[in-house]
Amino acid sequence: MAGNGGGRHLPGETALIVTVPAAEPLVGPWRSRFDAAAVAGGVPAHVTLLYPFLDRGLLDDDVLRELAEVFARHRAFEARLARCGRFPGVLYLAPEPVGPFRALTEAVTARWPEAPPYGGAFAEVIPHLSVAKDQPADVFAAAEAELSPRLPVAARISAVQLIALAGCRWQQQRTFPLAGH
Repeated sequence: MAGNGGGRHLPGETALIVTVPAAEPLVGPWRSRFDAAAVAGGVPAHVTLLYPFLDRGLLDDDVLRELAEVFARHRAFEARLARCGRFPGVLYLAPEPVGPFRALTEAVTARWPEAPPYGGAFAEVIPHLSVAKDQPADVFAAAEAELSPRLPVAARISAVQLIALAGCRWQQQRTFPLAGH
């Protein structure tokens, strides 16, 4: 997850993520050193569907019910983290296929257009699992050299987690199963 414009997260922010436990043994050692969301934030290996979502204070029973309904319309699916990729300042693993991840994001933003992915900062949202952020090129190169031969990582995507920032740590608020989980 990226922070707000200054790279910092604000208390009360929420996000919708898909955790990928199968990737944790591979990326955990890198994330624990080079990804602030893992280091201080307590966020496991994941693909972000929507950040920021609604402020925590807006998450009433109706919103939670509607989220459950949105996600229940989407089937659980198989994915694999197939290759390393880079954005400026980010090394990530690229999931395949990207279609189901995008469909989940699009379904939420269709219902809550006031919460565009990354605040509308990017014309195209590319699903990814961040490994390292804001590191020198040699750190990215070393991580990529170690990770690439160990790919792909297979994962079953069967639920979406709602997380919220409380103080300086992200906390899981709710899990929404996908159909057929």
